[in-house]
Amino acid sequence: MKRNLLRLSCLTLALLLLTGCGGGTAAPRSLTENLRSQAPAPEPVTETQAEALTAFSLDLLRENWTGENILLSPLSVLSALGMTANGAGGETLTQMETVLGLPAEELNGTLSAWAAGLPRDKDCRVDLANSLWLRDDGSFTASQDFLQTVTDWYGAGVFPAAFDSGTLRDINGWVERNTHGMIPEIIQEIPDEAVLYLINALALEAEWETVYREDQVREDRIFTGSDGREQPVTLMYADDGLYLEDEHAQGFLKPYKGGRWAFAALLPEEDMGLADYAASLTGERLYEILSGAREALVYTAIPKFQCEYGAELSDSLKALGMTDAFDWKTADFAAMGSSLNGPLYISKVLHKTFISVDEKGTRAGAATAVAMDAGGAAPGMVPEVYLERPFLYLLVDLETNLPAFIGAVTTME
Repeated sequence: MKRNLLRLSCLTLALLLLTGCGGGTAAPRSLTENLRSQAPAPEPVTETQAEALTAFSLDLLRENWTGENILLSPLSVLSALGMTANGAGGETLTQMETVLGLPAEELNGTLSAWAAGLPRDKDCRVDLANSLWLRDDGSFTASQDFLQTVTDWYGAGVFPAAFDSGTLRDINGWVERNTHGMIPEIIQEIPDEAVLYLINALALEAEWETVYREDQVREDRIFTGSDGREQPVTLMYADDGLYLEDEHAQGFLKPYKGGRWAFAALLPEEDMGLADYAASLTGERLYEILSGAREALVYTAIPKFQCEYGAELSDSLKALGMTDAFDWKTADFAAMGSSLNGPLYISKVLHKTFISVDEKGTRAGAATAVAMDAGGAAPGMVPEVYLERPFLYLLVDLETNLPAFIGAVTTME
């Protein structure tokens, strides 16, 4: 990799997820296109690691949820911040590792192992991509070790760019392609201070293992929102065979083709609000619920719905304890490189998501941008879990029991 392409003037990181369709120009050729990874083969994800990442997923949901419909992609956010953590040091790194749940090196291996097992079949496909865009003006020197690490563990392509309007189209075009058109743009402008974008894009497209028949789809149903108002909804009914439960909720897993991934739903008991139920969960408990699915007949109903969500995550990450990274006076990202304009710090963490659930299956996408500047039923009875009121849902990898997406539905409006 040519050293003159590693010089920039400020720093901005960006990562994944989605909404809608749009256009974009073809991305330039990656400098690491033919580079072989020097990282060792990742070990399988352990139960302890899965519990830690599930805990982060819940923390992120609770910190950003205001009572309305929400959808986040922990996999996208973890990928973005995981790459960022490889450039952090001192107390900045300690805080990031505490919030993310794992040491940076262990997180690298865990995410790499998870990514290696993503399905690639036509009827159940999960695509994960990372890229690094460098301002090619010679004012910033990026660390070779940092670039090698994110290339090894995250497979990031590295693109030198002018950071002009053409680069803006290239970046958004790359995101659109790698989210299968679900997110047409992740950034609206490239500020003068920006010198580097680290981008992760995620897309899931999966058919149900058993597609709903026409007679199982009913349009004249009612969903009772969190405010008590009744709203019209189309429900998809089925007899499923993977039942979830805990002390305060019932739920189910509905597998996609291949049986590796599934839609998971948890419906709290009627006298318990969804927010109270979510607050009661821990990463360990949610992991136990998902991994403890038992084969049992359960009558289910899933609403047809679509959700688009976007948020700036800085405040929620600060609230979880990641404070130094956002303050130029305390942030330590020297391991990323050096800038003539001052120390590097995170200015924004942008996140966008999209999901569509219908009779055939599910489409979901996510994008996260880290911007850095310088300077139970009774025995013998079949449980019914009809999602006709607020519920928690996840898109889950059943091999690891890790949620790639986590969300809540409180209204059909």
